[in-house]
Amino acid sequence: MKQIIVLGRGGQGAVTSSQILAIAAFADGLHSQAFPNFGVERTGAPVRSYCRIDTKPINLREQVYEANYCIILDPTLVKNLTEKVTDMIIVNTNKDPKSLGIDTKAKIKCIDITSVALKYIGKPFVNIPILGAFAAATGEVTLESIEKAVEQQMGSKGTIVGKNIATIREVYNNSKAAKK
Repeated sequence: MKQIIVLGRGGQGAVTSSQILAIAAFADGLHSQAFPNFGVERTGAPVRSYCRIDTKPINLREQVYEANYCIILDPTLVKNLTEKVTDMIIVNTNKDPKSLGIDTKAKIKCIDITSVALKYIGKPFVNIPILGAFAAATGEVTLESIEKAVEQQMGSKGTIVGKNIATIREVYNNSKAAKK
C-alpha cells in the first residue's frame, strides 16, 4: 500500500488534492481512499490530507504515520512535516532541496508550481497542478487518470477545468524533463 500526505493551508485545496488523487488511482484500476485531518477550520491554518493507494482493498482507517510520499503545497509548511516519509517529498518551491532543511532519507523534489499556475489560471492555485508533478515523479497514477478525475470533480465549473488540465500537463512535462 502507498500512503501519501498532502500538506497545505486552509483554502489551498489540500483536501481536494487528496480526493482527486484517490479518484485518479481508482480510474487506473486501483483501490484508494482519501480523508482530511485538520484542527481549527480557518483560512491559512495548516491542513493535512491523506490518500492511500493499493492493488487490493484498503481496510485501514487511521491517520497516516509513515508515508511513502508527501506533497507540500506551501513551502512554509516544511517544518510541519512530522511523519516519516520513505520515498519522496514534492515541494511547491523554486528553492534548492538542500536549502529546505528537511531531515530525511527520502528524495526531495522541488518544483515551482506557483509560476505555472499563475501563467494558466492567473492565481496561485497549486493543489491540482502539483498532481501532475506527483504522476511524473512517482508513476503511481497516470496523467490521463488525473485529468479524468479533475473533469469528474470540476466538470460544471467551465473554463477552469481546461486551465487546470493545461497546468497539470505543463507541470507533468516539466517534471518528466527534469528527471532526464
